[in-house]
Amino acid sequence: MSSTLLINQIVAEQRHASEEQRQSRAPQQRGGASSNSQAHQNVGQAERTISLTAGAILAGLFAWMTIASSLDDVDVDTTGFAVEDARTVTLSFQITSPTGRSVACAIEAQDADHGVVGWKIVEYPASELRARAFRETIPTTAEATTGLVNACWVT
Repeated sequence: MSSTLLINQIVAEQRHASEEQRQSRAPQQRGGASSNSQAHQNVGQAERTISLTAGAILAGLFAWMTIASSLDDVDVDTTGFAVEDARTVTLSFQITSPTGRSVACAIEAQDADHGVVGWKIVEYPASELRARAFRETIPTTAEATTGLVNACWVT
């Protein structure tokens, strides 16, 4: 019995020693896991911050490009035309453009088949008025049935 008791005591001491070792390692492992987890959280937070910053920059850039491109917009409305004779069309139109900027317009006359029979580029000096009305005569190579403003732009 004495040997059995001795073996049981040795086994119990080894278990106790193993348990103490596990308990002494557990805080280190938790600390290591906690540090590792904290590092992952920091990386995730940095990625979110970078993503949000990049998104904000892109949104700002898009907004600026949209606004900047509309600053030079010229709106035009054809208000009327008259076929004066077989070689002349008179076109009336108004433009809305940025103040202080000169504007050019391409105007044209078309025949019944919508073929261009006359065109002209007209330039207008800068003005402090945003909306202005004009009347232009377009010489034609054949009889026209309509006149229109093809496009206007800031020069």
